[in-house]
Amino acid sequence: MTVATDKKYYSFEEYLTLEETANDKNEYQNGEIVTMTGGTTEHNKIALNFAAYLKFVLKKQKYNIFIGDVKLWIPDYRQGTYPDVMLIEREPIYYGNGKTTVTNPSLIIEVLSKSTQNYDQGDKFLYYRSIPQFKEYILINQSQYYVMQYNKTQEGKWLLSEYEGENSTLSLLSVSLDITFQEIYEGVIFAE
Repeated sequence: MTVATDKKYYSFEEYLTLEETANDKNEYQNGEIVTMTGGTTEHNKIALNFAAYLKFVLKKQKYNIFIGDVKLWIPDYRQGTYPDVMLIEREPIYYGNGKTTVTNPSLIIEVLSKSTQNYDQGDKFLYYRSIPQFKEYILINQSQYYVMQYNKTQEGKWLLSEYEGENSTLSLLSVSLDITFQEIYEGVIFAE
């Protein structure tokens, strides 16, 4: 099913209904439905590596880890997105009665692509910051060994740390976890 119609504005509930039968993933942006661009295999490898590592290290702890098929609803900005990886402490808080859309991640990981990197670093990060439980944002470059980490301080400020180079290690602050770039980028072949 193609979502494009003559209608210009949709409620979030209409979007959720349309998304159930859509052929492509679409984001909800304050009443508009926007088709997402497709990801690369390298993008997928990075997201899967990170999610798998989180799952392994946090096994039997009170965390839920979700990857690209679970939607995130951001009510303050009326945005519905598909983050690459989300971590939720304890149980997810769902939007509505279904189990397709969550509202309470503490950690979000996005793998950057040329077509989405400005959005992921700009407006999308602004939207994410309105989520009360949100504490840490990781942006992973898929073209080189480079990661940006944003952490929310006790005062509500966001601090940026940057990591680059094949031998780097990322230390998460929202959960006690270190992950090496070899683990993040395992199996990834950079384009030349």
